[in-house]
Amino acid sequence: MSFQKRLAAKEFAVLAEMHTPKGINISRLVNDARRLKGRVDAVVIPDMDNGIMRMSALAGGVLLQQQGLETIMHTYCRDRNRMALQGDALAAYVLGIQNLIVAGSEDMSESDHSDAKTVNDLDEVRLIEVLMTLQKGKDMSGFDLDGAPDFTIGCTISPCADEKACNTALAAAKKKIAAGAAYLITPPVFDLAAHTVFLGKVKELGVPVIATVFLIKSLAIAQYIANSDPSARITDDLIRRIRKSSDRELEGIKIAGETILAMKDLTQGVLIQTLGWEHKLPEILDVAKV
Repeated sequence: MSFQKRLAAKEFAVLAEMHTPKGINISRLVNDARRLKGRVDAVVIPDMDNGIMRMSALAGGVLLQQQGLETIMHTYCRDRNRMALQGDALAAYVLGIQNLIVAGSEDMSESDHSDAKTVNDLDEVRLIEVLMTLQKGKDMSGFDLDGAPDFTIGCTISPCADEKACNTALAAAKKKIAAGAAYLITPPVFDLAAHTVFLGKVKELGVPVIATVFLIKSLAIAQYIANSDPSARITDDLIRRIRKSSDRELEGIKIAGETILAMKDLTQGVLIQTLGWEHKLPEILDVAKV
């Protein structure tokens, strides 16, 4: 069943994020992808996420399609103008990629190419509107297309540390959905109790909600996120659990798997993020029993 049909049928979807290489060696990407075949519903390919120059998401998406995996490609406003964004979207569709996520992107000052010029010709809402216009057979300037694509377009919602920030994030997400986004990706969920209320508010927006599940690789990473990102809501209990474990790496895998299980009753799917540890995805899926 395709990702689009799974959403329409309101069935739980399991997505896994995989990054393209910083170079041309695709062996790791392909090998990790082969281990996921038949175990996930689609693979999400970020496009130079975290401001790191990598092989394009378009190339990565095509490579994974060749391995028999349905792909969902990120598209950002930071790096391309409106002509390039439209051209890449049409190219993606012709090459078999029918799922897109219009996502926010990190500031270029945090990039490994910090002197690169930021484009931001469009914002996220406008880009979604443009993609919807392409599906009507027109480009952004109103000229007819010779054949129109048919995308399933998703969006993201920003993390929020307090009620005011959450209301702002929900209002922004509502605009993206009104523009044409058909599903929504949340920030990482660490504490189920803290996120249950937020997830309930997100579900009121009326589109399928897919929760991000982030693999905590170490105690140091858990402590760093807890200290630097209040919106993550990593609790002291979670940090103690990792600290007391005799195998902290395995504990992170268990936590991710357990979170996926819990999300089955709260959302319509999960997106598993491992940030370079894609080889651990099968172990997480084993714990989650999917």
